[in-house]
Amino acid sequence: MKEGPEHDAAQARVVLRPIASPLPLGFLALAAATTLVSGLQLGWLGVDQGKPVALILIAFVVPLQLVASLLGFLARDGAAGTGMGILAGTWLSVGLVMLAGRPGATSDALGLLLLVASVAMVVPAAAALQGKLVPAAVLCTTSLRFLLTGLFQLTASGTWADAAGIVGLFLGALAVYAALALELEDAARRTLLPVGRRGPGASALTADLDGQLSNIAREPGVRTQL
Repeated sequence: MKEGPEHDAAQARVVLRPIASPLPLGFLALAAATTLVSGLQLGWLGVDQGKPVALILIAFVVPLQLVASLLGFLARDGAAGTGMGILAGTWLSVGLVMLAGRPGATSDALGLLLLVASVAMVVPAAAALQGKLVPAAVLCTTSLRFLLTGLFQLTASGTWADAAGIVGLFLGALAVYAALALELEDAARRTLLPVGRRGPGASALTADLDGQLSNIAREPGVRTQL
């Protein structure tokens, strides 16, 4: 049989590897990070605990969120991969600045970075809104948390520190709920706690395999250009 473009196209194969959702891992790491930093901002932890908190962010939070980011991209979820990647980079920056600076000191450079990170988190949050409302709420609240913390770093105002700490505690609770809901969903293969799935997020649990792969030829990694 003569080989040609049509024959080659007919033999093309796209191999997908099933993986567990990395979002619970990333959200639990986020809960740990935001709760610890809130403890500093609200005065529950002394200023001398800044360096231990920084080490925890670097050693515990950042690796978990980096893994969640990479697996999010491999799972073809750009919002999850982008959101977790921004979180990993931001918490690493926070940890390194805290580790290098004086206990209790603020940093204008870190404040500006946090404002940029706040805006950056809006991007994956907007994408997540198309399919899963609870994860989108976590990303939106993270954006607000970074905004308030950035303002505190720029102004050294206790008011901004208190506001950031309170929002940070709420974010921690929301992140734990999102992680629990998604983990139970993966284990039961159905929704047990509300995740707010809609549109493509809902069809991801209900559509058959052919329906979910109908547009795969146009997805990044398969099409010729990103």
